[in-house]
Amino acid sequence: MSPAASPEPTVRPAGGEAVPRHVAIIMDGNGRWAKQRGLPRVAGHRAGAEALRKTLRAAVKNGVEVLTLYAFSSENWRRPEQEVSDLKGLLGYYLERELDSLAKEGVRLRLIGDYSAFGPELTQRLERAMERLESNSRLTLVVALNYGSRAEIAMAARELANKAVAGDVDPSSIDEGSIESQLQTHDLPELDLLIRTSGEVRLSNFLLWQAAYAELIFTPTLWPDFGEADFTRAVAEYGARERRFGGR
Repeated sequence: MSPAASPEPTVRPAGGEAVPRHVAIIMDGNGRWAKQRGLPRVAGHRAGAEALRKTLRAAVKNGVEVLTLYAFSSENWRRPEQEVSDLKGLLGYYLERELDSLAKEGVRLRLIGDYSAFGPELTQRLERAMERLESNSRLTLVVALNYGSRAEIAMAARELANKAVAGDVDPSSIDEGSIESQLQTHDLPELDLLIRTSGEVRLSNFLLWQAAYAELIFTPTLWPDFGEADFTRAVAEYGARERRFGGR
């Protein structure tokens, strides 16, 4: 069994500080933000959409190549029906409002997770948005919709098992690289930095495989209050860390 490939070296600009190629964010705290203000939860989700705009701008300014956002987990279906409906509506609204801006900024859109669960109308709108933005290259925005990392890994294992049964893969040759090649993120740079807002300190079934050697930052800032300065501080903290990848 061959070892998995080492993560690609981190880009270092002229100033010497490391810039993460791939940043992921667990956008948490919308509900608490709204509750603190006596507002309905949907108001927190709307404010979170504004925070997303600021974060995208900060990612571009800081030279990040890929920004992956945990927008809707496979567990979020357990939330009240009205809140799920509000989230789906907000996603559609954001697409309508921001698509021109994303195109102008050179943002490419990718989706991971089983987003077909949102129904044919929204699925088609999402796919049209990806088609419109597919030639952009300034920043790749990856949105995780109806995503769960354990399900992603299980799907990769099933695919490899099917190939082994068909005789296309020797089971003894399956290694970490084989599994990684079946993940939805297989063609993206290694995850360098994962940020979670709102003070919670867990990964919540998000990019479990990909986060194996990522730097983790947990901030008490609620997602709607997260802005360009917060993102830039996180990038600076990442740049100040020494990444050993288990070497010493």
